[in-house]
Amino acid sequence: MKNEVKIHEVNPLLSDRRSFLKISGLTLVSTGLLLAGCSHDDNEDMPIDDTSLPGIRNGVFDLGSGDFGVLTYAYALEQLEADFYTKVVNASSFNSVFNDIEKQVLTDLYHHEVIHRDFFKAALSGALPKPSTQLLPSLAFNYGAMNFNSRTEVLATAKALEDTGVAAYNGAGKLIKSADYLVLAGKIVSVEARHASAIRSLINPNSKDFAGDDVVNATTGLDVAKDPSKILAVAGGFITTPFTAKYLP
Repeated sequence: MKNEVKIHEVNPLLSDRRSFLKISGLTLVSTGLLLAGCSHDDNEDMPIDDTSLPGIRNGVFDLGSGDFGVLTYAYALEQLEADFYTKVVNASSFNSVFNDIEKQVLTDLYHHEVIHRDFFKAALSGALPKPSTQLLPSLAFNYGAMNFNSRTEVLATAKALEDTGVAAYNGAGKLIKSADYLVLAGKIVSVEARHASAIRSLINPNSKDFAGDDVVNATTGLDVAKDPSKILAVAGGFITTPFTAKYLP
């Protein structure tokens, strides 16, 4: 039997900035959004050569390919962003280092990234065959000598992560086969772009940096797009859990 996942979106509470994006209520149903390649029976052994599936290969977790691979890739990046902002808002000096506007923005970003992370976890858990063994494991992260009590370091890292996230979604869009998932990716990348703009404005208020020439091409008006291999080379510096992406470009 094919596993399918239907996604219901909860209407946002427009009066609450933290709630303007709510994606939840994923359930397995007989009709809905079909993840490409998901046609294995739950009791069937997974073929090792099915590169569309994320899973252990040669002792290391691989993200897979196609829609499965892109969703697992996005899940890894959202885990990183959620972990980062969790540490930011829980830092001992959060309330004293940042002003009220900065605290509101960073808290909003924390809530959004946690929602994104949990959305991808639920989607993959509901759609992948044998999710307990195939799902991307919870990742571990290391930020080196970064000081989470430093406004300058926190905002600089947030800027790097948000810019990277936007470029990652832009670059992965061409790999998505399902129009429904492409729409969802577009909704999420638009939020990530708002995050990037907000952080840039906190760093350099009342400037054009919110859409600087380093990320928006001055001629085409288009944002940066990067393939997974280039994104993972950067994000992988924070991720300590070993994994590969052999089947993503």
